[in-house]
Order: sequence, then C-alpha cells, then structure tokens
Amino acid sequence: MSQRTLSEWLSWQESLHPSTIDLGLQRLTHVLGRLQWRQPSCPVVIVGGTNGKGSCVALLESILSSGRYRVGTFTSPHLVRYNERIRIAGREISDASLIAVFERIDAARGDTSLTFFEFNTLAALLAFETAGLDVIVLEVGLGGRLDAVNVVDADVSLLSSVAIDHCDWLGTDVESIGREKAGIFRSDRVAIFGSRLIPRSVESEAARIGARLQRLGVDFDFAVGGDRWSWRGKGAAYSNLPSPALFGAIQLENASAVIAALAALQSRLPLNEDSLKDGLRSVTLAGRFQSLVRAGHEWILDVAHNPAAAETLASNLAAKASSGRTLAVCGMFADKDVTGVVATLQRQVDGWITAGVGGPRALPPAELAEKIIAAGGHVEAVEQSVAAACARAASLVQAGDRIVVFGSFHTFGPAVEWLGRG
Repeated sequence: MSQRTLSEWLSWQESLHPSTIDLGLQRLTHVLGRLQWRQPSCPVVIVGGTNGKGSCVALLESILSSGRYRVGTFTSPHLVRYNERIRIAGREISDASLIAVFERIDAARGDTSLTFFEFNTLAALLAFETAGLDVIVLEVGLGGRLDAVNVVDADVSLLSSVAIDHCDWLGTDVESIGREKAGIFRSDRVAIFGSRLIPRSVESEAARIGARLQRLGVDFDFAVGGDRWSWRGKGAAYSNLPSPALFGAIQLENASAVIAALAALQSRLPLNEDSLKDGLRSVTLAGRFQSLVRAGHEWILDVAHNPAAAETLASNLAAKASSGRTLAVCGMFADKDVTGVVATLQRQVDGWITAGVGGPRALPPAELAEKIIAAGGHVEAVEQSVAAACARAASLVQAGDRIVVFGSFHTFGPAVEWLGRG
C-alpha cells in the first residue's frame, strides 16, 4: 500500500468496512491502543450539534488563531478536497502527511476493519500528536456518544443545537437525538449548549454525567445594539463586538456559544478582547450562505440539508431579498426529510432544478422533483448531475434573478467546480 496515491488510499478505505456508517468506539479504541496513542496534553474542544457545528469550529479556529495559538481542527465532510478535514495552524494537511499516517494506521489495525470516517479520525489524531499544537478542535461527525471523535476526552464540549436529522441512527425525536449528542459531555467539565430551546434529555444527561452545563439565555447571553453586540457570561463580559463575518442572525448564537467555551478555557488559553474582535471579523466558512457573482448573477451556495438548516437558509434568503426570481438547484440524500426541507423553502423559491448527487444514499432527481411538485413547487428541470443542473439554471436565469444551490454537502464541490469553469 505504501506506493498508493492519496486518491487510491481513499478509494480503498471506502470499501474496507461493510457499512458506510457503523457507530461505536470499540474498533477505534482497539487500534489506538495498538498505536500507543495517549489523550492530548493540550486543551480539546469537541463541537457537536445538528446545525451550526461548522460555524462554531470556524469561529473557534479564527479567534484562537488571532490570539496567536497554534490550532488543530478536524471537520467533516469535506467540500472539495479531503485535506480540508484536517487543518494545522490554518493550513490543510498535505497529501504526504496523510499517506504517512494512513500507513501507520493500516500497519496497526491488523484484521480490524474501519469505516471511512474512523480512518479519517485516526489520521487526525495521529497528525495532531506531532504538530506542536496549543489547542485541538474536533467536530462530531454524527451524533456524539458513539461518534469516533468521542474517544477523546473534551476539556470543553459545545453542543450548538439539537433538531431532527439522521433519524435512522439517532432516533426519531429531539429527546432521543439530544441524549445521543450529549454523550460528548464529560464529568466535572464545562458543557456549552448554544440554543435557547434545550431538550430535557440534554439537561438530564448533563446531570447524570456530572458535566457543568452552561446554557444560552441562562448562563450566558448576548444583546444586539445597531451593528454591534455585547456578550456576558461566567466571569466575563464584552461590549461593542463586531458581527461575525458569517451571514445570518443565527451566527450571533453560534458566536455566543463559542465565547462561552473560550471563557471556560481562559486560564489555559488566555485571550484578550482585541483577539476576540479580530477573530470575529476575519472568520470564513465555505458553503454557508456563500455568495458568488458569475455573469452578473448571484449564486448562493449553502449546505442546508435538514428542516432546521432550511429554516435558516429561508430566513437568510428573505433577509437578502432579490429583485427577480430565486431559482434553486437542489440535490439531496434519500435518508433526509426532503418534504420538510422543501416545505420550509417553498415560499422563497420560484423555480426548482433537481440534481443527482451520486452515491448509494442519493435521492434520484426525478423522485426529488415528484416530492417538490407534491409540495406545490414548480420544477423547471430534472438533471442527473449538479453540474448539469447548474448549467440549466444559468440558461434560465434572467436579469435580477439569483440561484441558490443547496441540499447536501455533496452539491457544493461540483457547483464550485462548474462555477470555476464558467
């Protein structure tokens, strides 16, 4: 295997385990033991939640980097390049470094098969071991209690939100899902909850585990005044803060939760107010209401793929009104609440172009079109790929119109690639 390219390694990993998703920590723990891995000596923040995880990780990285800390981040899935998933001091990991840790993992695993995500998590943990980091930020892939990143003991756990998603694995109601997500909490360590609506199960799990739960609206909160805002929480308060450089009102909730997490780590990672403000101003995150202009028309790229995220997207579209129509290029997985997503966005979308996203979980674009029509939507076209759907949207757009591309992380990469060629 040592002569394989990164692409060949990734293709091999996709076929190594019989199931794409197979939650549990036993395989990972076994392989980490054979690798003689130890818990990190630097502070660790684990970020979970249904929506808002990516924004919180980006905010943590930006603020901590502004404070001159060397940050390691692990996120998923990637949008364009696999290397995006592991960042060290602001840079994506190199192909050579990935191949080196893949070789170590393969040599240590013996006959233990690993899922693609487990391989990915192990690679991040090994890469971080020798990177001389001041702090590690890990994003949960799915759920929390049985997610691969939960082999690490967080110094602070941040749960951004709980909503309906991944029902096949986490449960069909917010209480069941909240219980699974709260599994990242640790005894006598701070656990941040970043939404005003908290499932009872999150509170009860925090109490059972013995975590020190801090809630938005109870233990910390923010207030908006004009184009500035203020934050107050446990032992700290800030005023005259700039808005996060991420679009949408929801980002103040995410930023507020992030500041609470950083306040809990202040004794180990001191930050001054200037670093906080600089980090808020400079944060970037692809695929979250990301606006591009091509041939005089606005394209908005968003990874919204469940009803709660669709509500945020709908709110953002309404807040940034267009003089013309809004056309939607949409591709989704079959295991998502497609009807809920479509219904949530129906009032903001004038015409739909459905797209195939590929893979065994993909919803055929013709079936997606049927669901949109059943919900009262107008389908302009059905295309087999995101690129073809983007091309069709571009052919239909008129003066003042805009195009929003959403429905899955898997729509982003092909859309960006197509837009780059346009």
